[in-house]
Amino acid sequence: MAEKKIDSSAFENHIKGILELVGENPNREGLQRTPARVAKAWEYFTSGYDKDAKQILVSAVFREKYNEMVIVKDIDFFSMCEHHLLPFYGKVHIAYIPDGKILGLSKIPRIVEVFSRRLQVQERMTQEIADTLYETLEPDGVGVVIEARHLCMMMRGVEKQNSLATTSAMLGSFREDEKTRNEFLKLISTKLV
Repeated sequence: MAEKKIDSSAFENHIKGILELVGENPNREGLQRTPARVAKAWEYFTSGYDKDAKQILVSAVFREKYNEMVIVKDIDFFSMCEHHLLPFYGKVHIAYIPDGKILGLSKIPRIVEVFSRRLQVQERMTQEIADTLYETLEPDGVGVVIEARHLCMMMRGVEKQNSLATTSAMLGSFREDEKTRNEFLKLISTKLV
């Protein structure tokens, strides 16, 4: 995929307009460089659109006769809610049971980055991660759990600062086998180290 570049000039003009609409002077000293900084930040926040998660995974798939659960938990992420353009952030826990193919472990957090660096809703992000792993690795099963805090609920609206949203996607044996699902959920809630 070709790298997407934000039209910085157009973006900066929009930010100047927003500053004016909220009653600010975009020419005052503290705000003069804000439009450029915001454009650069948004280019980073949306950098996931430039990446193909399946291509990232394919580069690190290895044949291996291992068929026990593989878990990478507590993967930090930050994303932007598509409804209010405010951040949500938290932890992603991912497991899969290989069926002849394993994945280089560093690629699991990389696919979280791909999907979190887009305008998102937590539910879709959870499913996208699970589907991508399931389709690419063809494992016995995949489980994904995301726990997140949403600034759209903390800063505005209901203003519930301690709320935590949890979503899950269970595919294959994680959906069909209660013991497998429960083992995953127990292991992600346990501190082993």
